[in-house]
Amino acid sequence: MNAAEELQSGAEASVIPGLPGEICDHAKARGRYLVECFDENGVKQWETEIENLVTTAGKNDLLDKYFAGSAYTAAWYMGLVDGGSTPTYNAADTIASHAGWTENTGYSNSTRPSVSWNAASAGSKATTSTTFNINASVTLAGAFMVTNSTKSGTTGIMYSVGAFTGGSFTAQNNWTVNVTWTGTIT
Repeated sequence: MNAAEELQSGAEASVIPGLPGEICDHAKARGRYLVECFDENGVKQWETEIENLVTTAGKNDLLDKYFAGSAYTAAWYMGLVDGGSTPTYNAADTIASHAGWTENTGYSNSTRPSVSWNAASAGSKATTSTTFNINASVTLAGAFMVTNSTKSGTTGIMYSVGAFTGGSFTAQNNWTVNVTWTGTIT
């Protein structure tokens, strides 16, 4: 059996001209947020998904930690993007500098909610649901993941950010917004 016959289902392979039998595997990292909003009675008011933008800082952090094993941080936190204006996102955004959008802190949690992780399986890794306890009338437009727990904090690494599918959504006092993030390597 040759190397091409040993590929697992779903794997990509290509032969590089001039290198007989060489296999080239391509991996693409993707992330998606699922955001659900519930009223004070637990009735779902809206749901949206985000195909996230992984920032350049996030990509560099992932590569440094995985391949070089440098300064690994297991603590991650979720944040919400304010929808009072129309946010814009850029791969160059960092948690210290993101001119196209602002953080929404209209929730009673004392810090950005921490992320808990499920075990990786089949090339995916997901967070458990992260809950924001809304304490004001807010308009939300997106979510982000960062290594700093401080509300409006500007230090740490912002891995990804993204806009809600369908624009902005509102939430009221005593409602909850739950955010789940799933990363996939394909």
